[in-house]
Amino acid sequence: MKQKLPVAEQLKKKYHKTEEISNFKEMLYRSSDIYRSRTAFKIKDEKGNIIVITYEQFKNDIVSLGTSLMEKGFQNKRIAVIGKNSYSWCVSYLAASIVGIVVPIDKELHTDDVINFMNVSQAVCILGDKKNLDAILENIEKVENPDTLFVPFDNKESKNCLAHLLISGKTSYEKGNDEFDKIEINPDELRILLFTSGTTGNAKGVCLSQRNICSNILSTYGIVKVKRSDLFFSILPLHHTYECTLGFLLPIYSGASIAHCEGLRHITKNLSEFHPSVILCVPLLLENMHKNIVKNMNTSLPEKYRKKEGNPFPNLPFYLKKIVRTKVKNTLGGRLRVFIVGAAAANPDLVADFKDLKLLTLQGYGLTECAPLVAGNTDFFQKDNAAGLPIPNVAYKIDQPNAEGVGEIIVKGPNVMLGYYEDEEKTKQTIIDGWFHTGDLGKIDENGYLYITGRCKSVIVTKNGKNIYPEEVEYYLNDNPLISEALVLGIHKENDDETYINAQIYPNIEAITEYLKGSVPTKEEIWKVVSDCVSAVNKKLPNYKHIKSFGIREKEFEKTTTQKIKRYGDNMKLNKKD
Repeated sequence: MKQKLPVAEQLKKKYHKTEEISNFKEMLYRSSDIYRSRTAFKIKDEKGNIIVITYEQFKNDIVSLGTSLMEKGFQNKRIAVIGKNSYSWCVSYLAASIVGIVVPIDKELHTDDVINFMNVSQAVCILGDKKNLDAILENIEKVENPDTLFVPFDNKESKNCLAHLLISGKTSYEKGNDEFDKIEINPDELRILLFTSGTTGNAKGVCLSQRNICSNILSTYGIVKVKRSDLFFSILPLHHTYECTLGFLLPIYSGASIAHCEGLRHITKNLSEFHPSVILCVPLLLENMHKNIVKNMNTSLPEKYRKKEGNPFPNLPFYLKKIVRTKVKNTLGGRLRVFIVGAAAANPDLVADFKDLKLLTLQGYGLTECAPLVAGNTDFFQKDNAAGLPIPNVAYKIDQPNAEGVGEIIVKGPNVMLGYYEDEEKTKQTIIDGWFHTGDLGKIDENGYLYITGRCKSVIVTKNGKNIYPEEVEYYLNDNPLISEALVLGIHKENDDETYINAQIYPNIEAITEYLKGSVPTKEEIWKVVSDCVSAVNKKLPNYKHIKSFGIREKEFEKTTTQKIKRYGDNMKLNKKD
């Protein structure tokens, strides 16, 4: 009898066909030619009316902005982009990455961290929301390049605002300046520089080429067909490769449309306005939608079908199921067909519930260093409790598996980054013989499905998919002379699967004694001083990185021979307030 192929091998015979691209300019010009008059973006004007941006207009705006940036001498220079998800952000990102090297920055970061990234990357220009640029300008003395050009998206009074650059670039282009059209991009050189943590001396820059990202676009399209009729609803921040590659560049390659969420409190309204068919999300968003759906079912269904707790849908008669499915779909805009879930693992029961409602939920696994996707559930094969199968042209395996088959996940493929920015040693430690060592623990079953079982690096991942690097929070704590040492942990509370930041702190009693004018501090006084230190640190961090609880240690942490605090053993025990 013929042996059945593993699912991962069966998948290779089913890939959707793709048309090769290796850089963003090639992708943009191709899409503009093929989809010229189709809708690329749906945006709102100043009066709140929805207007359409065609592929042709999108390309023309990028060419206009790119021409202006070139006239200012920014070709092959580093150009930063910051701000909320918007059409302006998308135009700026592509213009910057074609003209030079784009540096997308998280708008939630403390201004000091934003300036640090500008300085470390040697940015000559930053395009972004006025709010973010004003915060930098208030601290302009910290910006190392005195000639940095600030380009606000939403301040038409500035002579360097985006609208003015678009007009001047368009005028130059129409007068015969076609230098932008002549740009030749080496697909294998650094063109995207992303920072994955925020502190001075601790900023880890990921260097990506346009081939890295283009290969990921093609691989994703190979397993999840994007229709030209699709509208992607963009909720997650665009500076992340997850949203940028899959929620922006993939639909542009595919001829689909994009609408940007106006903010989390506007989701329900935006769904009914834009009628999306694809939503990229994190598990927390999916859980909130699921809670609302179940709650509405339990209030609107006839009394006998309601449940005090839990989902009543599985026990409904078939005719009622049909009505409920239609109602649920209508509350989500009427056209939704698929959720793509990433950044953290989704609850398999929840994935199954959405499938019952005829809403496909595809989860995957990726990292910034892999541009980002490595594995995913597909149009052809799905497993609710797995991260998925290897995407086309990408291989993964388990390094040094234990008896249960669990070990570090390592990845090889055209999506793997060039390396860490100006850190050859870290790059050599991470990419060995072409294999990228993810620092994540996992196992692979006989069909090739990948399961994430944990992390062998210290990064903390919240339910909302946010990455928090303990070293970053520790840097701020240790910067305070009243604290001798600190160790930051991710903890869970009872009956709550969210991850919270906890700091274990060894105070500097000598410094506190001096601070309190020489009196020996009581336990309460030490607690009050440390509490003030923690509050001061929280003011420097975005909300999701805030320290929610802390403990005070009476003795130093155990350390390695190189004097690094051990992230295991007794050091991980929580000390709480007496």
